[in-house]
Amino acid sequence: MRILFEEHSYKPEDVKEVLKDLGVLQDVEKNINISYVGYFYSEAVKDCVFILPKVLLTERKDESGKKIDVIADTTPKDNKDGYIKPEDIIHPKGQKKYFREEYSKFIYEFAVWIFRALSVYRQKKTDRKAIYYKQVPQTGRGKRHQANTFLDILLSLIRFNKENQDFFMFTIRNMHSGMNKINWTKTIAKSDAFIQNGTPVYINPINKKRRINFDEELFVIFFSILRHINDKFGFRAPINFQYDLIDEKRFKQYLKGYGQRRLRQIKYKYFSDRALVLWDLCYAFFDSAYKLAVNTDQKEYLLAKNFEIVFEAMIDELIGDGEDNIPRGLKKQDDGKQVDHMYRFDALIRDDEEKTDEKIYYIGDSKYYKRGHRLGRTSIYKQFTYARNVVQWNLDLFLDEKIATRDMDEEEKNDYAYDTSDKTGYKSIRLRKDNSEFATEGYNVIPNFFISAFVYPDRRYNAAENIVPHGEDGRNIHVSYQFENRLFDRDTLILSHYDVNFLYVIYLYARNQQGESNRWKKTVREKFRDEIRKVLEVKYDFYAMKAYYEDDAIDFMRTHFQELNGKIYTPYGNSKIYSLALTHDDNPDSSVSKKNRDIYAQLEKYFAIVRLKKTTSTVGELKLGENPEPVLRPITEAERATRAASYTHPQWLTEHHLERYPGHTLVVGYYRNEEHLRWILGNNNKGTLIYNVRAHRAQNAKDEVRLGSHTENWYNKQNTKFVILYTDGYEETGEYFVFHVKDHAYLKKEDVLETGYPTKDPNGQAESDYYLYRFDEEVSVGKIDIVTLIKDLSAQALSSSEGYVLHQPLFISAQDLINYRK
Repeated sequence: MRILFEEHSYKPEDVKEVLKDLGVLQDVEKNINISYVGYFYSEAVKDCVFILPKVLLTERKDESGKKIDVIADTTPKDNKDGYIKPEDIIHPKGQKKYFREEYSKFIYEFAVWIFRALSVYRQKKTDRKAIYYKQVPQTGRGKRHQANTFLDILLSLIRFNKENQDFFMFTIRNMHSGMNKINWTKTIAKSDAFIQNGTPVYINPINKKRRINFDEELFVIFFSILRHINDKFGFRAPINFQYDLIDEKRFKQYLKGYGQRRLRQIKYKYFSDRALVLWDLCYAFFDSAYKLAVNTDQKEYLLAKNFEIVFEAMIDELIGDGEDNIPRGLKKQDDGKQVDHMYRFDALIRDDEEKTDEKIYYIGDSKYYKRGHRLGRTSIYKQFTYARNVVQWNLDLFLDEKIATRDMDEEEKNDYAYDTSDKTGYKSIRLRKDNSEFATEGYNVIPNFFISAFVYPDRRYNAAENIVPHGEDGRNIHVSYQFENRLFDRDTLILSHYDVNFLYVIYLYARNQQGESNRWKKTVREKFRDEIRKVLEVKYDFYAMKAYYEDDAIDFMRTHFQELNGKIYTPYGNSKIYSLALTHDDNPDSSVSKKNRDIYAQLEKYFAIVRLKKTTSTVGELKLGENPEPVLRPITEAERATRAASYTHPQWLTEHHLERYPGHTLVVGYYRNEEHLRWILGNNNKGTLIYNVRAHRAQNAKDEVRLGSHTENWYNKQNTKFVILYTDGYEETGEYFVFHVKDHAYLKKEDVLETGYPTKDPNGQAESDYYLYRFDEEVSVGKIDIVTLIKDLSAQALSSSEGYVLHQPLFISAQDLINYRK
């Protein structure tokens, strides 16, 4: 076999004869660069030629400082330079001189994987112009050339199986004809008979015995070989005859030498031409040095004229979403740019265990380079542009869909809009969170990355790490931004670079096993997510925050919007938990570090804050991808309880004269115990003074309405200005609180529970909807005879048509309350 390398610059005298059939041209320096990858048979040299991908080459400098290509990760047997140049191993003599046995074996098998990959690409792609293909040759024992490549052997085995089904059927039928029939001559001569009703009966008749059939043994070996190459390389050679094939454990012994020995033992049992050809093929499979006779009537080739396209297709098949799953304008962008790879997957800053479908777009670009080749500025700039286009596309989708769909027909518009109730749809991804809902504008981080190829020094097809960061010392990270220290900003884009094990990609794509590919797709997507998180952690320090008092925190963020813009985002399912990202700076005296300390000092007055550790931290520490709620909740609850417990009646209460509030009412409400009082005094998710009364929707049936409740509209009409609170024992103590109402809201059952409301239900269910009053301060309306007030109001409610239930809220006008003032 002759070996060449893609895009290596050869001198004409080295390859002119080998490449005579391809008709390649010289460059301006009169050198020959081959732009193909694949396999062909050369009539000129009477041998097969294999053109290897340039990924197996690496650039280095020779003694004079000139850049040269060398074969990566090889140790030559006989070369003082310590490396092998592509020119050294074109001819089999050079391969024998320089290649060690393990590298020869690698090349021998690698030819099969490349052939399979190109074949799969040719089958899957409607545009087959990237592949040059001509049918493989017939196997025979006539006109010959010596070809001992593994690929020759496998393809000949597969072709023999396809074209000789009649031979198998005819031979098997003859072998089995007459089997298990009784041999009456031997039965009568050698067996005793019993006479029954005048008829002899033979208890032990003698059958025609089946002898060892060497044709059948050859078939078993042949079909076992077919099963092996189907399983290993992903070929689809059918096995249509039901034999007990050699099991996997025993077949390994055949591969180690027993197969050759056994075939030599039965070699002279065959006489038909096709049986002899089959023996040749099987023996050649087990002995790579055996010379296979192949007809030379036809030329054979399978060549990719642009292997970069094939590499891109392989990567997209193994990590990306298909074009049918990507809406128009995302992968094929409206400015003419084409994104290599795109898919929806878990967002970077979220809880990985959370049962939500929040996804984000991942944008990838394949770079098919020689080893050690560095990215150009143009590639980096284009990749940033791809991400900016995706952001704008997403904004158009939500802000003005008419603009986004202006050039589409009706069918395309339907695909574009997609059902918003389907959480896997296009509209399930929203890159920007609105200020009105989340108190701070922020853009989700878009993962953006390059993929290039590498080969392990020991040329492993599979390894624990088939994806590794490219380069060293942060060379694989590129950042583009308009304003510093704003990660959650549409103009802040981070681009990382990874290398994928080229041999494993070839192996996986060539096998074409959908289940195997899908498993690796999930694994590699998780790997990219985790690696990109590490990139973010190099650039930023992350914190999770939860407000002590939600309303005050929102007011604070709106007041300080400019300082917090781009630094806060809400990535978690619980929208009350915020993510804070601040640029990491090792210099504590830098301006960035000082600003970050000031921001943190202001935020910690209103938020419980937990710093997320790096992913390299010890087990059990909180990091990106983990739910911060279990850590933040105890902190906020303890803080609220502390503040509620420390509540004291102001020494001087604001005095309100009831005469100034004609047309307003007061609520006289009951609280159950100290826990309920602490919730009222601030131990709630609002962090403010609140009180709730029973409510119901107007459309509810009468028997569904809880006694003592009213509709939201009814409560609004009361125009309540104050709330008087009392509890058990008020008859003896005469104690009560009076609070001034700041505002109010209607809450559903589930919203009430989120406030931490201490419900009486042992199952933790709120009894009904509620109308919530929020207070700004405790006040005085004069000394009230609370005992007489509650007695009279209860009696009035009891005599009304609606009835009365113990401790239900009572209402009185400010004007009538004057009568109970002492």
